[in-house]
Amino acid sequence: MELPAWCRLGTHVSMLGMASAWWIGDWLVYGQDRHKDRYRRGMSEHSLDYQTLRNYAWVARRVEHRRRRRSLSFQHHAEVARLPGEQQTRWLAMAEERAWSRNTLRHQLRGLPETKGRTASPLRLDVPAEHRGRWQQAADEAGMSLTAWAINRLDDAAHG
Repeated sequence: MELPAWCRLGTHVSMLGMASAWWIGDWLVYGQDRHKDRYRRGMSEHSLDYQTLRNYAWVARRVEHRRRRRSLSFQHHAEVARLPGEQQTRWLAMAEERAWSRNTLRHQLRGLPETKGRTASPLRLDVPAEHRGRWQQAADEAGMSLTAWAINRLDDAAHG
């Protein structure tokens, strides 16, 4: 097989692999009220362990079809699944637009700087208490840590 064909095949196989987590998760969610033994059946039919199936179903249940991004992995979606729907949409859009890896998205959500291959530099700000209070409230409403919220706002400002 020539290199270009081999690369195309790899892309196809990768896409099938990513889609299978969604297919299994959606399959389990569909069967939730219809088939009580769905996890046992899933484990035997798909050679997956119980926790993997639970994770697939949880992400599929939490992230609606309309919010899912084909260009992002199932793991990207798992990172935002705990968030309310509108926040999922916002974070997934940022990850897609900025071509974030799953790890970068995870670090952004946790308010941690990306530290792969470099060290984070601390930033100290002296701000009036009322500003911090407003910022904390905005971060809480967004379901984010204050650090993640601040990084997000600064990045938005920097990108215009």
